[in-house]
Amino acid sequence: MASTMKAMVIRRTGGADVFEQAELPRPVPGANQVLVKIKATSVNPIDCKVRSGAVAILPPFPAVLHGDISGTVAEVGQDVYHFHEGDEVFGFVGWTGGEGGALAEYAVCDARLLSPAPKSLPLEEAAALPVVALTAYQGLQRKIKLGKDTLVLVQGGAGGVGHIVVQMAKALGAQVAATASSDEKIAVAVSSGADWTIRYDQETVKEYVGRITGGRGFDVVFDTAGGANLPKSFEAAHPGGDIVTIAARATVDLSLMHSKGLNLYVVFSLLPILTREGREVIGKDLAAIARFADDGFLRPIIYPKGFTLDSIAEAHRFFETQSHYGKILVRVG
Repeated sequence: MASTMKAMVIRRTGGADVFEQAELPRPVPGANQVLVKIKATSVNPIDCKVRSGAVAILPPFPAVLHGDISGTVAEVGQDVYHFHEGDEVFGFVGWTGGEGGALAEYAVCDARLLSPAPKSLPLEEAAALPVVALTAYQGLQRKIKLGKDTLVLVQGGAGGVGHIVVQMAKALGAQVAATASSDEKIAVAVSSGADWTIRYDQETVKEYVGRITGGRGFDVVFDTAGGANLPKSFEAAHPGGDIVTIAARATVDLSLMHSKGLNLYVVFSLLPILTREGREVIGKDLAAIARFADDGFLRPIIYPKGFTLDSIAEAHRFFETQSHYGKILVRVG
């Protein structure tokens, strides 16, 4: 095995053009770590925010970004007994904590942040799941508990998180409505299993709540847009209902939420990676997500435009246009 590896790094924050190729020492796994030969990663909003400097969780320069990975275990560190060389895995690189990132041929990973990859998916496609599926799973299973025939509204049902929430909610027995901004994205929501779809640019909240729920409102609203969209989620919810959001960084009037007695839950799935507390939960949840996939209930929708490690700048630029649906995959190995 070579002592160095190819990586894409940044030496300053800024636009997508800050990425540059570098030759770095191949990392060596320590206690409770494994070395993964990376097959693929995917692009998430947090990746672009870190690259641009919009969030202050940047690893030291030269920084290797991205957390989602799929790949093959190349080496096992001390005290790791449940993974072995050659195992196919998916999960996270703890890149924000100085453990390296996924935009490289190899990365050392905390074994608690990995799970055996779903057997039903090509290994590279498994890289599309970690952040979005963990967010969906924690919102639907750890924050709330869906009952059979729960009426769920997914705001942004064709997005990276949204299309997974639609699939997972259906697998858990819910009835699901999904919003989208174009006919192309409506088709994605339908292919994910949505029972009803909503062009939110053509229908008011009052109109679609009346059409789908008879004016009653939704039991659960999973809001992947957040921010200024949260009041619309409050309006769409049934009194006493649950709002789950993944984007609560905003100043929002909570008057309607109060008057309807709504419950607001925030999901930040990467928190255990940042704080290093509760990391073992991530591995357990990833294993549950793999079971959803292998039982035929979950498959990421990959945007057809493909990218590689060398074209990561182009991938970030395209992601930031917000013209895609599903997940943008970056093939590494």
